[in-house]
Amino acid sequence: MVTKKGGGYYLDDGPGDNPPANLDAIPDAEPKVEPLHKAATRPYTVLGQTYTPDTYLKPYKETGVASWYGRRYHGQKTSIGEVYDMYGMTAAHPTLAIPSYVRVTNLQNSKSVIVRVNDRGPFHSDRLIDLSYTAAYKLGVLAGGSTRVEVETIDPANYTAAAKPAEAPITASLADKGGVVAVPEAPLQPAATTGHYVQLGAFGAQDNAESFRGRLKIELAQLADKLQIHSSDGLFRVRAGPFQTLAEASQIAAEIKNSLNIKTVLTTR
Repeated sequence: MVTKKGGGYYLDDGPGDNPPANLDAIPDAEPKVEPLHKAATRPYTVLGQTYTPDTYLKPYKETGVASWYGRRYHGQKTSIGEVYDMYGMTAAHPTLAIPSYVRVTNLQNSKSVIVRVNDRGPFHSDRLIDLSYTAAYKLGVLAGGSTRVEVETIDPANYTAAAKPAEAPITASLADKGGVVAVPEAPLQPAATTGHYVQLGAFGAQDNAESFRGRLKIELAQLADKLQIHSSDGLFRVRAGPFQTLAEASQIAAEIKNSLNIKTVLTTR
């Protein structure tokens, strides 16, 4: 998370009161070409130590200790201003260019996941990467709080979902180019249906919004067909609707807040 945190695993951290029942079904992050966050490339100091982040995507392969962070930071902003979703497939790293994508492999059980690095941390000298709750769960890290892993960067420009782990690392030729060319992905089209909506979350990355909507489709099964993602102003907003009346939308918002403890916002189109 942001630099005010110490990083790493906390004994009183963990899932929320109603974690998704199908964490195994949450997909890995899908590498795609994204513009790097300029502010996240500047040197910074935490706990008396100065870190110099990468300014472009480059080959990286290291082994070290992975830890994780959960509900303490769920809903807070990451280092690049996105909302941290503990049920998404993300991670924090002290110096990798962000956003970037890495494959993390648990060296004890050989389980492997792909996560999107969108935050800074951990800031303990003996730890290499901080995983989201779901990523840690899928790797089998939760029980002990930390484990030794291998972290390898992925070249999003050459990645395909069917690629084997060794087929998609960032190559030296990419690093020689001094960076990557940003190819904006076509945004989701705003829904045209008019009515009243209940906004349940807003994310800077489409992947995070999709993961959040997937979780809500399980927890709010009765509203599954009304959950949608609206893209505008650089944000992907997850919302339920449309509802014909404001009273109906207000009632739904209250029920969701009471059952899931999610902050809701009413909107009208």
